[in-house]
Amino acid sequence: MLLKGKTAVISGGASKKGIGLATARLFAEHGARVAILDLDQEASDEAAASLGAGHLGVACDVTDRAACDEAARRVIGAFGQADILINNAGITEPLRLLEIEARNWERVIDVNLTGVFHLSQAFLPHMSARGSGSIACMSSVSAQRGGGIFGGPHYSAAKAGVLGLAKAMAREFGPAGIRVNSVTPGLIQTEITGGKLTDEMRAEILKGIPIGRLGTAEDVARIFLFLASDLSAYVTGAVIDVNGGMLIH
Repeated sequence: MLLKGKTAVISGGASKKGIGLATARLFAEHGARVAILDLDQEASDEAAASLGAGHLGVACDVTDRAACDEAARRVIGAFGQADILINNAGITEPLRLLEIEARNWERVIDVNLTGVFHLSQAFLPHMSARGSGSIACMSSVSAQRGGGIFGGPHYSAAKAGVLGLAKAMAREFGPAGIRVNSVTPGLIQTEITGGKLTDEMRAEILKGIPIGRLGTAEDVARIFLFLASDLSAYVTGAVIDVNGGMLIH
């Protein structure tokens, strides 16, 4: 029970095959009370209920700062504390550079990068006042290799921004007892990738993955568990790859 007595907040946690819900399940198994944040209240409630009793669903658009502040108030009001924040919410678009319009750029940056900023700002005062906390931010191998299979340049830029933001937060809030780290998954089998990979694409991709398989949501969830728990008590400002060796650097 690595998270007994802890409260965890996970954004983008309602998707049934997503990394967020897989992380929520694992956290609940390890004793945490979990608040699942997602755009739709009904979906958030359903996801929270699937974990068992004592968990919370909260509607939250991470691109809306007021909504993030309200989510923080609801979570802290319900649980009395927020020990862990998993900035997981994200979207992607498979566009090439010259295909990206201003609306595409703004939407992908707003959700993937500005959302991390908003939600972290909403919870950091509470964590600072308590003198402890762990924040883990979802980035991507796309930030490191300059493009992905399903993400365009705007996605790479947003996810690279997450790395810089997380490192800056780690440096600023370390003295307050708060650790901030990032996770950079490779190609993970989720609802975002489901149905988009042809057999030919899969075979070609697997040639470049030494471990020889695509990742699962649970592979990433276990890294979030490590970062959320005291097992990583001396880890902050780190970037942890979960890519099966797709990118070794």
